[in-house]
Amino acid sequence: MILIEHINKSFGAQQVLKDIRLEIPAGQVLGLLGPNGAGKSTLMKILIGLWKADSGKVQVPERIGYLPENNPLYDEMYVTEYLQFMAGLTHANEDIDALIDRVGLVPERHKHIRELSKGYRQRVGLAQALLGNPELLILDEPTTGLDPNQLVEIRSLIRDLGKERTVILSTHIMQEVREMCDRVVILDHGEIKADEFIDKITDLEQLFHEVTQ
Repeated sequence: MILIEHINKSFGAQQVLKDIRLEIPAGQVLGLLGPNGAGKSTLMKILIGLWKADSGKVQVPERIGYLPENNPLYDEMYVTEYLQFMAGLTHANEDIDALIDRVGLVPERHKHIRELSKGYRQRVGLAQALLGNPELLILDEPTTGLDPNQLVEIRSLIRDLGKERTVILSTHIMQEVREMCDRVVILDHGEIKADEFIDKITDLEQLFHEVTQ
């Protein structure tokens, strides 16, 4: 169970998160949906411990995997070399070959990261986030910039990953939420405007426009 209790965060005079309260059970894929600047990335950075909330508290698992929006990678490294390096940094006792197979990187494993398409670079980022078999996987805009074929493949991979662990997926694309998530939380101007299970929503677009106007 992930607990987020009364989280507030400001940068100077701008309050970015306002009294955020959520309970996320184990094994759920939660979509954080909202326009740019809604506070999604700020909340994620608080959950992984990168930033500290001004008030409130969070309860998260010990093992967390994180894929940031810009997916920073070492372009001069080979795929296998990079994942072995990252496993060493995190002291993860990892079967790198199995992980590469899990995320569909076998054909690219001996290439430099700089040679990879955006879709395969995202797979490398996902593999890095999976090091140590995290109980919670946090993905910030994981499909940005992918072509239609890559979108289908990455969405399928994320759905599969969600069968094994809790996933929090940040996006501003409603189709992503419909296709990958069990539940959606809509953020706007730092506040939770809606919190619903996907199968209970008749029209996600309509709900989004109603609560974010």
